[in-house]
Amino acid sequence: MSDTSRIGSFRVDLQPVGRRAELGPGQTLLDATRAAGVELVSLCSGEGWCHSCLVRAVSGLVSPPSLVEKAALSPEQLAAGFRLACETVPLSDVKVDIPPESLTTQQRLSIEGQDVAVKADPLVTPLDVTLAPPTSHDLRADATRLSDACATLGHAPVEICSEVLRTLSDQLRSQGWQARLAVRDHEGSLKDAKAPRELAGKSGQGAVGPAPRFAPQGASPDKVVAVLAPGDRLFGLAVDISTTKLAAYLVDLATSHTVAKTGEMNPQIGYGEDVISRIGYCAEHADGRIVLQARLVETLNTLATQLCHEAGATQLQIVDAVAVGNTAMHHLFAGLPVDQLGRAPYVAAVSDPLDLRASDLGLVLAPGASVQLPANIAGFVGADHVAMALATGAWEETDRCVVALDIGTNTEVTLTKGGRIWCCSCASGPAFEGAHIQDGMRAAPGAIERVQIGEDGKPHLKTIGDQPPVGICGSGILDAVSELLRAGIINRKGAFREGAPGVSAEEGVYQYTLAPAETTGHGRSVVVNRKDINEVQLAKAAIRTGVDVLLHEAGASWEEIEEFIIAGAFGTYLDVESSMNIGMFPALPMERFRQVGNAAGAGARQILVSASRRCAAATLARKVTYVELTVHREFTRRFLKALYLSS
Repeated sequence: MSDTSRIGSFRVDLQPVGRRAELGPGQTLLDATRAAGVELVSLCSGEGWCHSCLVRAVSGLVSPPSLVEKAALSPEQLAAGFRLACETVPLSDVKVDIPPESLTTQQRLSIEGQDVAVKADPLVTPLDVTLAPPTSHDLRADATRLSDACATLGHAPVEICSEVLRTLSDQLRSQGWQARLAVRDHEGSLKDAKAPRELAGKSGQGAVGPAPRFAPQGASPDKVVAVLAPGDRLFGLAVDISTTKLAAYLVDLATSHTVAKTGEMNPQIGYGEDVISRIGYCAEHADGRIVLQARLVETLNTLATQLCHEAGATQLQIVDAVAVGNTAMHHLFAGLPVDQLGRAPYVAAVSDPLDLRASDLGLVLAPGASVQLPANIAGFVGADHVAMALATGAWEETDRCVVALDIGTNTEVTLTKGGRIWCCSCASGPAFEGAHIQDGMRAAPGAIERVQIGEDGKPHLKTIGDQPPVGICGSGILDAVSELLRAGIINRKGAFREGAPGVSAEEGVYQYTLAPAETTGHGRSVVVNRKDINEVQLAKAAIRTGVDVLLHEAGASWEEIEEFIIAGAFGTYLDVESSMNIGMFPALPMERFRQVGNAAGAGARQILVSASRRCAAATLARKVTYVELTVHREFTRRFLKALYLSS
């Protein structure tokens, strides 16, 4: 262990779990995780021989690698900032990223959502071919031979992707001149929603594929994006890239059924809690965009591998992909500049749908696979909101007054009424992800997720996994504020009532104790203080103001809202009554609310499997009227009013 004589007390920010700890002289990062109640894999209990407590130092100064670390980790790992938590001592405030494999328990990830209820009409379809092998009298090139076989089956001329050509000759010979081609409709179907293409029955030499189609003269040919073994299924990958979490789905393109799904924390969290801080990271580091994209793509490749393993497939069978995210996540994934997104007037680099080659992004899929990034609406309303509106049908409900919102660090709101669609973006902040809350954390085991306060002023808690409490997540802090207000422990301004049950003062700051030290998993009390309540007030005011401004634009009142759709990871678990009690949502009958889970992921799957839905997504984005809240004449007045907690 290196000399630690200069070390004082430092703050350790543990990501992606969203926990923090203060360390004294000579304490290690493993001590920090234990103090914060984060369960890190440490088979040797910190003695240094198991090498399982792998973490990565993102920012700040730490002690030089020890001899144990130099023996356990490769030079490339050390250069990338990876360390053993039990061997590493902070020399300043530090931010640490914990890989999923180093956590003993995983965080709750929002991958659930409504099913994909659309008919399969994918852009990539199978075509089975059997080729006559070359002879001394037939010396056609392998690519020509394949193209001619397609023409014999009545298929329009095809172009073979250059990536496919690299392995084509070996594949055809190893497979006995039989293959299943993955053929992509080059025109897409974005210009007009075509009727689903029906698969023809067997014809010729056992071919199964699309009915004969002939491209107009001068039209671009369809593309062969993969050459697979006969009978191989074709899959698509749909990904929801949110600021905090990733959700990935493997979909059978022939049936539109989701065969596997998984999720992970967005690895970019280690570089910033929200999009603004990540934009700042890119501005401060010349290679910032490259680093953030590489970390994201690395994780997506891992998720794709996991999905294929579960489905008994290979990544080469993933022949198409769709990725949705807010505008900043969209740009960082595509490798586009993001600096302009952080400065007024917050303009996107591109708003039209993008089709990018998976290989150019670094994704390991079929050789010629494409990744569609649907349209963005504005600088802070991205393709994820388009996908959400598509999946929930909110954009089609133009004859009714419908509000649909996707709650997160940035909350997007859509309102439909009288044949028009309006949307806006609310800077709700990371409070509902547990950030900026004294004992806040993300939705991991031990996080308080439900709070009720009895008549005696004592709290009753529900934690994730029924573990001893170690912090409070977004749904818990929302419940806590609502219950404190209902019990009269705080007033509408968010101030504590002196002498109220459970209220105490710590260094002049009033707080309410949710869990005393003797009941928690880390031996420290879990509390809610005035600053925490203020963070919730700011978040709820931003969301309520967004809804109110859109209602103002539509000339409608909240009583006219016929359906209130709540989507997103946080929206899945929040208590609607608590939200209404503090004034975040308007006081509507409960039957008008609908919580839909990860609707952005559902929309991404619809776009993946259906050409008509892909067209609908592009049409939707063009129909929306975006309202910029920061310059709206009603924003300040309504926001200040919404800061009050209503009962």
